[in-house]
Amino acid sequence: MLSVIRVHLPSEIPIVGCELTPYVLLRRPDKTATTDDVPESAPLDGHFLRYRWYRVQSDRKVAVCSVHPTEQAALQCIGCLKSKVPIAKSYHCSTKCFSDAWQHHRLLHERAASAAGENGNDEDELFRFNSSGSLSGSVSNASLTNGSAPAYPAAVTQRTGAGETLVEVGRSKTYTPMADDVGHVLKVECVVVNAETKQTVGHPCTLLTSRVIPAPSPCPRKLIPVSGADVMGHLDSDGRLSSTGSFTVLSYNILSDTNVSSDLYSYCPPWALSWQYRRQNLLREIVGYRADIVCLQEVQSDHFEEFFAPELDKHGYQALFKKKTNEVFSGNTKTIDGCATFFRRDRFSHVKKYEVEFNKAAQSLTEAVIPIAQKKNALNRLIKDNVALIVVLEAKFGNQAADNPGKRQLLCVANTHVNVPQELKDVKGWQVHTLLKGLEKIAASADIPMLVCGDFNTVPGSAPHSLLAMGKIDPLHPDLMVDPFGILRPHTKLTHQLPLVSAYSSFARMGGSLMAEQQRRRMDPTTNEPLFTNCTRDFIGTLDYIFYTADTLTVESLLELLDEERLRKDTALPSPEWSSDHIALLAEFRCMPRTRR
Repeated sequence: MLSVIRVHLPSEIPIVGCELTPYVLLRRPDKTATTDDVPESAPLDGHFLRYRWYRVQSDRKVAVCSVHPTEQAALQCIGCLKSKVPIAKSYHCSTKCFSDAWQHHRLLHERAASAAGENGNDEDELFRFNSSGSLSGSVSNASLTNGSAPAYPAAVTQRTGAGETLVEVGRSKTYTPMADDVGHVLKVECVVVNAETKQTVGHPCTLLTSRVIPAPSPCPRKLIPVSGADVMGHLDSDGRLSSTGSFTVLSYNILSDTNVSSDLYSYCPPWALSWQYRRQNLLREIVGYRADIVCLQEVQSDHFEEFFAPELDKHGYQALFKKKTNEVFSGNTKTIDGCATFFRRDRFSHVKKYEVEFNKAAQSLTEAVIPIAQKKNALNRLIKDNVALIVVLEAKFGNQAADNPGKRQLLCVANTHVNVPQELKDVKGWQVHTLLKGLEKIAASADIPMLVCGDFNTVPGSAPHSLLAMGKIDPLHPDLMVDPFGILRPHTKLTHQLPLVSAYSSFARMGGSLMAEQQRRRMDPTTNEPLFTNCTRDFIGTLDYIFYTADTLTVESLLELLDEERLRKDTALPSPEWSSDHIALLAEFRCMPRTRR
């Protein structure tokens, strides 16, 4: 007979919005073990599994800290209550926790007051620090305000006799915690049921979770105008820029699940490293940017097919994907990552797709220039399974040049991840040069604006960065000294004719406003690039870029950069708030009228 051997959950801490699916080990009637589900629609030997999820409501609900959600709350922000900010964001576990989050609170209060048509002046009186540095008049005991208790149908509640009520919240194997579950323990029950009599067989297997915590919410990043236009005040009903002639592009390495381990990111709580949590947090972030074009790197094949493509389709995006080749990769081919490009169907239509496989280019290179005795070693050095996805799109919005009414507005978007070890500087330079020569061929066949996005795994000032930004590499550049097979020689060939400019260098050319100065402090003045786009315990620096052809496109605005103070103290990325070790880059562009030739 069918029986349950063991039930457990992959994550001990349930988070609002993150799907929970128990791992259930079964024993079949033939005594073999399986993890396959046995639903009522497909019983096995006349039996199936039934699941029930319950919220365990005690007579005293426990509030949790909004910053450290595994800690019980001790303080509550009165300003959040008065501003009608969601109550879960008002709790803190200590006065230090509250004071560290003060700037974030101010932003929440200002936005809530603005939405309500108020000026928010009272908040300055509600939150004060006295001369000793302690808080006064700003917090209340967390047990005083827990929100109104929801009403539950009597048919799905039961008392346990221990001052607790079990409220049935789910009847499928999977359950997604809701806001009402915050602070409560969940109970999952799995039992074998006779398909004919519908009677349970044997004792149910039950499991209790930790208390449900709210999903951490990082302080939103603003879109900063760099062209003098007040773009922040012109959003449509969906929160997107309503300017008909502009479009936004997002580039983001989302950190493949196969590259995540508790050893590598020991500073991040294990529950925040689980893919069930990270995928929801990443989706929330990506959708929140409302970009017209989204370029993602390190997207696993299975995650693209099963999650990102269908989920972003719901938000109006069409998806294109190029997975890496697998000559080096030795794991499950379903988990090979690649580059995914999404675009809004109401803004663009797909014209053409080009796929670049650097392994094939490496084969051609070695056949042409490497002596036979060195070919095997050269291929071992060059083949890294990296790819690039190049997409040609046609704009559906009104940004045609005034002197060419009715002309199709095309746009070429390249998305790549140059995942090469730091010591192989020649391989990095060669892959970037190969991509650029391919883009040159496209540019020669069509008068088309271009964007080159991705994680180039190379810092500002390196040879690949110089090639991208300057169109050439100084022959005396130290990176060119690492070239055992001569693949970069002669150095005079390391050029291209595309007028590429880094989008984020526009921050260096902004005016003298306070906002401009704040962003410039987050830039490297010698390279005009962000101080970092990747931040772990072992490395902090810039690896990600958005380049554009400056003769066809102009930058209107940029997503503000993070600074180290915005990242929680004593930690790095990924974190509960930011689910990748990279930060997202986003730029708004406008197509420029072309000069008649």
